[in-house]
Amino acid sequence: MERNKMKVLMFGWEFPPHITGGLGTACYGLTKGLSKFNVEIIFVVPKAYGDEDKRYIHLKAVDKVVITEHKDKYSQLLKDFTYIEVGTRLIPYMSPDEFQRIFNNKIFSKSQLEDVITSESFTFSGNYGRNLYEEVARYALIASYLAANKDFDIIHAHDWLTYPAGMAAKKISGKPLVVHMHATEFDRSGEHINQHIYDIERAGMETADKVITVSNLTRNTVINRYGINPDKVVTVYNSVEPITLPDEFKVTKGFQEKIVTFLGRVTFQKGPDYFVEAAKKVLDVDKNVRFVMAGSGDMLHRTVKRVAQLGIATKFHFTGFLKGQEVYDMFSISDVYVMPSVSEPFGISPLEAMMSDVPVIISKQSGVSEILRYALKVDFWDVDDLADAIYGILHYDGLSKMFKRCGKQEVENLKWENSAYKINEIYKSVIKG
Repeated sequence: MERNKMKVLMFGWEFPPHITGGLGTACYGLTKGLSKFNVEIIFVVPKAYGDEDKRYIHLKAVDKVVITEHKDKYSQLLKDFTYIEVGTRLIPYMSPDEFQRIFNNKIFSKSQLEDVITSESFTFSGNYGRNLYEEVARYALIASYLAANKDFDIIHAHDWLTYPAGMAAKKISGKPLVVHMHATEFDRSGEHINQHIYDIERAGMETADKVITVSNLTRNTVINRYGINPDKVVTVYNSVEPITLPDEFKVTKGFQEKIVTFLGRVTFQKGPDYFVEAAKKVLDVDKNVRFVMAGSGDMLHRTVKRVAQLGIATKFHFTGFLKGQEVYDMFSISDVYVMPSVSEPFGISPLEAMMSDVPVIISKQSGVSEILRYALKVDFWDVDDLADAIYGILHYDGLSKMFKRCGKQEVENLKWENSAYKINEIYKSVIKG
């Protein structure tokens, strides 16, 4: 590619079709949008599977990186590199010998450096498992190597998992760093935060030249809960991929009841318990409804138990995690989509539902509520209001048709290209200094 393109070294944790939530979807949309602005992207992930869409990026999987640079060349870059305090937080997740050798939060000794540089490639699962912290740390080490050996103009790191990688790359290269906050630790955990993750998030944002947040809701959290300078925090809203579903992709229900769908991780952040309580209230007055919870997460067992306790199990279905075409199959038989999130930085799935002609109900505590007009909005905790909203859309055809028609028109105007334009302007402002 021609050198007049801006080159971005971008760190992500997942990329479609291998995703667990909205982060991978957002990364795909943004990289596709940025390709229209003469931007070349080296997109780095822990692990690649071979079937990713690489039309808009150069995909680099760190599990394929073998560090073979001659130590004399590389030692000059690493001799002052201190692993930004994150390393000491990761001791429980890696062997003491390995930690001592690689992440000891000290200047690398000659023998340690030689071991690191001549290391074979590391193994990455690419998952969110029990070795997550270890993989985050190893990812940062390889990021420093890539930063020393790649030609690029700016670094872009998505969410806390890649902030250490972004910081390491900035430390080695001296290039500006943009970090993207898709969800804070307060969104994931409420007030019972993981202090280690919070510290990584804060360090990443303090080190960054610019912080991109996906909503003003998230921007306020970044400023007020992390103490980040407001002047460097910019909101860029997410968008949605346009779709046209042929008739042959439409699924037939095979029964008469209407369907109300929850689609997302079954975790505290997403408010699945409020969905269940509202379902009970709706079913008390209308038995001709089925409720679907599509997703998985740490609250799934508790949610199944609560459904049984309420005596609504015959009207409540758990599908497990859906992705790709499965999502649109679910939307094609849904009469209402509900996102009762306790704290949602943005929320792409309501946009996907609206694109599929499904009326949506979203919590006022979601970032996407800042930009949507044609969605019913309720407080996540107000189960009565949520139940009333569900009942209203199910029983008043005029209301349902209006939200379908106007909602689809609204989201069709939300384009990743517009989001990418704003991010490209941020890149240019940071590079100019």
